[in-house]
Amino acid sequence: EDVDIPSRRVLITGATGLLGRAVFKEFNENNWNAVGCGYRRAQPRFEQINLLDSIAVHGIIQEFQPHVIVHCAAERRPDVVESQPDAASQLNVAASANLAKEAAGVGAFLIYISTDYVFDGTNPPYKETDVPNPLNLYGKTKLEGEKAVLENNEGAAVLRIPVLYGEVERLEESAVTVMFDKVQFSNKSANMDHWQQRFPTNVKDVATVCRQLAEKRMLDPSVKGTFHWSGNEQMTKYEMACAIADAFNLPSSHLRPITDSPVVGALRPRNAQLDCSKLEMLGIGQRTPFRAGIKESLWPFLVDKRWRQTVFH
Repeated sequence: EDVDIPSRRVLITGATGLLGRAVFKEFNENNWNAVGCGYRRAQPRFEQINLLDSIAVHGIIQEFQPHVIVHCAAERRPDVVESQPDAASQLNVAASANLAKEAAGVGAFLIYISTDYVFDGTNPPYKETDVPNPLNLYGKTKLEGEKAVLENNEGAAVLRIPVLYGEVERLEESAVTVMFDKVQFSNKSANMDHWQQRFPTNVKDVATVCRQLAEKRMLDPSVKGTFHWSGNEQMTKYEMACAIADAFNLPSSHLRPITDSPVVGALRPRNAQLDCSKLEMLGIGQRTPFRAGIKESLWPFLVDKRWRQTVFH
């Protein structure tokens, strides 16, 4: 029998990553023909493409002719960017510029995923029109990527988002979920940052925003430019860790709040809260409460399943 393949086509880069998997799933489950590409972890589910190989990128876009491209692939670990600046710039800037050109060539709507780290965190909340001033090289490469995308494709969109969490394959995939072991193993005290104000955001919500933005654009070509999306619960890592402990009925007295600004690694903005009213006015958005989202994300990694009864009943 003929399989009915949806006529709307979307290509997702970085489809093997935390956000990319959620974006692929969201489009795939909502009547889009979704193709994901990745690099190291691609096969067998996704196309294996090195985004630095312009011939390969040209080939897949010409063959698939996507209506929408969601560009999730990036080097997003600030400390890795500092230690490998050239490689990070190649992926975050050069590959993004090339993708924007290729998207323009087939008339595809490109959504470039960017970050709240383009701001210095001194004057939140930040609107899309506020002047960026990144403190670290990661923020600088993502900002350069934004500029490269919009210069090469005037119809593209930039979507800035903050720290992400969601259904992880490994706890280290997210700066939020990586804290779970420190929370669970309460026999030794753990220092937790209580200085930087964060807005943890569920990848499912970002994926929904990407799909809503794409569908809005299909109806209205004026949907382009820069947008912000974020969870709306302000928390330090210490407060997130306490919320995680609470969600699983675990003790939190071993967690120690550290209120000094961090001295190691790349500089971080104190509070880069994003103003999301532009998307909200378009009727776009979804927010999963942190406690519900984090419980769903971390449940498979709970070491002591005895808590099952108290958590869910």
